[in-house]
Amino acid sequence: MLNLQNLHAFYGKSHVLHGVNFDVRPGEIVALLGRNGSGRSTTVKAIMGLVDCTGQVRFKERELLGRKAFEIANAGIGYVPENRDIFPTLTVHQNLLLGQKRGAKDSRWGFDDMYKMFPRLKERQHTEAGVLSGGEQQMLTLCRTLMGDPELIMIDEPTEGLAPKIVELVAEYLRELRRRSISVLLVEQKLTIALEVADRCLVMGHGQIVFEGTPAELRANSYIRKEWLEV
Repeated sequence: MLNLQNLHAFYGKSHVLHGVNFDVRPGEIVALLGRNGSGRSTTVKAIMGLVDCTGQVRFKERELLGRKAFEIANAGIGYVPENRDIFPTLTVHQNLLLGQKRGAKDSRWGFDDMYKMFPRLKERQHTEAGVLSGGEQQMLTLCRTLMGDPELIMIDEPTEGLAPKIVELVAEYLRELRRRSISVLLVEQKLTIALEVADRCLVMGHGQIVFEGTPAELRANSYIRKEWLEV
């Protein structure tokens, strides 16, 4: 579904990604792991057309490199950024409404789905998003992206700073995406949740993929964990 070949990314003269290659298959959760500064967030930004790149980024056999971010979103890719980017003066319901694509029909997701998945959002649906807790804002961002009915969703550090109870809600959200055959590229630093929900794990180091395998293979590879993941 998503295929990256020889992807290089740059911030001005700074060369961040060095020939990244991987794919995400239909209905699969792929965890992209690594220490801060390894290139994980830059990778998803590159896919979304938010940084300067060379190489190849193909989604459903269509080249995305050179397209604008809104065109990539309209092609069927959802993006949940690390900083959440909610609209603080709009209510929860209005934020979700903004996630819908104009003229979209037969969406797999609606308000009832969001409020069933995260009942707390239903309780707060008429509350301005800016006064929500960090966990509630994360729920809102995840749901707003789903309202656009993406076929693949990229999620950058969804559990950072969240209480364990909210982390488990996020894990269940990811399982629900799998049940509905949505592909997921999950950027995550917490190894526990990644190993729990992912079908495959990728480990990045210095802007390159240094490991690819199943969660079981990563658990068994103490060298990779120590060299590229553990602090």
